[in-house]
Amino acid sequence: MYFPSLISTLAVASTAIASTLPTIKTAQGQLRGMISPYRSGATIYKGIPFAAPPTGNLRWKAPEAASSWDGIYNATTFGPQCAQKGGGSAGIFGNGLSTSSEDCLTLNIWTPTYNDTSNMTSKKLAVYVWIFGGRFEGGSADVATYDGSGLAIKDVIVVTLNYRLGAFGFLAHPELSAESGHNSSGNYGILDQQFALRWVQDNIANFGGNPDQVVVGGQSAGSASALSVMYSSLTTGLVHGVIAESGARAPHDPLTGSLATSHRNKTAAEAQGVAFLQKSLNVSSIAAARNISVETLISFGNSGDTTFDGTVFANLSSAFMNPPLWRPVIDGYVYPHNYGEALRLNAHLDVPIMTGNNKDESGASPTASFTASEYKADFSIMFQNYSSEFLALYPPGNDSTAGDQANTFYRDLARTSTWKWASEWAAGGAKSSVYTYYWTHTPAENSASGAYHGSELWYTFNNIPYASYDNATWTSEDYTIAETMSSYWVNFIKTGNPNGGNLTKFPLSESSEMRTMWLGDSWGAGELTASDEKREFLVDWMNTLYEW
Repeated sequence: MYFPSLISTLAVASTAIASTLPTIKTAQGQLRGMISPYRSGATIYKGIPFAAPPTGNLRWKAPEAASSWDGIYNATTFGPQCAQKGGGSAGIFGNGLSTSSEDCLTLNIWTPTYNDTSNMTSKKLAVYVWIFGGRFEGGSADVATYDGSGLAIKDVIVVTLNYRLGAFGFLAHPELSAESGHNSSGNYGILDQQFALRWVQDNIANFGGNPDQVVVGGQSAGSASALSVMYSSLTTGLVHGVIAESGARAPHDPLTGSLATSHRNKTAAEAQGVAFLQKSLNVSSIAAARNISVETLISFGNSGDTTFDGTVFANLSSAFMNPPLWRPVIDGYVYPHNYGEALRLNAHLDVPIMTGNNKDESGASPTASFTASEYKADFSIMFQNYSSEFLALYPPGNDSTAGDQANTFYRDLARTSTWKWASEWAAGGAKSSVYTYYWTHTPAENSASGAYHGSELWYTFNNIPYASYDNATWTSEDYTIAETMSSYWVNFIKTGNPNGGNLTKFPLSESSEMRTMWLGDSWGAGELTASDEKREFLVDWMNTLYEW
């Protein structure tokens, strides 16, 4: 639950103390923040412009530098969310404090509240740059779930950033490719993220941060974005580690193509853009499309991709839904290779990675329901020539147990797929460590949904109860788990290794060790699958599928 009287008291104190905080110099000018309304040990700098407004003739162009300002910028209000349907709600975890706008390229910074501000650049604290999720169509850097105060009090600087969404961020078109100078288009949201990372490199030392220890993290589409920083050819020197929550999966896993980790090739993406202008916007040129209203562009949403149409995965379950239409493009510039090629060629940043999955996502759910006949029919279609072996390893039993067996399969697939990704990372020649995990805890605030997609965030950000639902009830166990989870995350952000102190050992993910770190309801290395036969079957089956 919230503590309104405490938060109100801290908010008043924040206002009173803000005027005494030091001014921070940035490339654009000086600014001053405010004490966190939740934790007096953290200071927040909100709504800092890191790029010029991507409006008018800058719509669908790479980001450009923000304008300078005179005087002291009052960094105490979040900037607008990037244009999206339902903008202003800040998502299901949101605080609803900001509006939706095309002029949205701002970032927010949380630091410890320093007792000594005489030489900020000497502090050299590790930096955690967070990229929000939302299938590249929604979400924002102001979402309360991502409040950085709980990590700032552990001596980590947290940065959250906005990036263009939907058609604003991911429209590809031959005209846009021609004008880019790189024969590339469709990755404007990704270029925004990279531009923010360059801003961090140039400015974060003035906030007490260490530009040589920047870890980028994210969840869902933010996880895909964090991994994309590692995959891109343009990010050398910008980051020194990646945390991908609901993260990396094997290139042959069909969920790599279904989730926000999916991508488009340049030819298909440009064809989609041409069709979008002609059929949806009823215009024939990019110049005309740049005059289309924000409201009109938002109205078309982010559906319409046909990746799984005509495949065995179409309409089998919500786990294999088509990916978002507007998503990253393998364009030969931002991304030279698809994910499998990048791993094989070691054509990516070689930095430490921590990545994993949640128990009740990607097909698994506490409410999974199949009759035995439905189970046999669906999975026989999915596995085709492998269906007999699948049904022998994952027998449906009866109508009351078929849902449990489906959950077992999806959870086994998630753990095995992420472990397989780590194995391919090493096989391609990468030397940096990979740590994989499996989150199992059901938050007290929403017990019916299990360890759902995003449920780990309360704990990794160490921000319960102030960032949760108004009627949430948290237990002492939740607080204990939050302390442990955030400690693993802080250790990784600071050192590239989650281990330290008296924490249970978090093992490296190695191809010779068939295990992953179980987090939440238990702590320690645990199984990928209940038997070697299941793991070997899943790996063999994935290897027959399309590579992403």
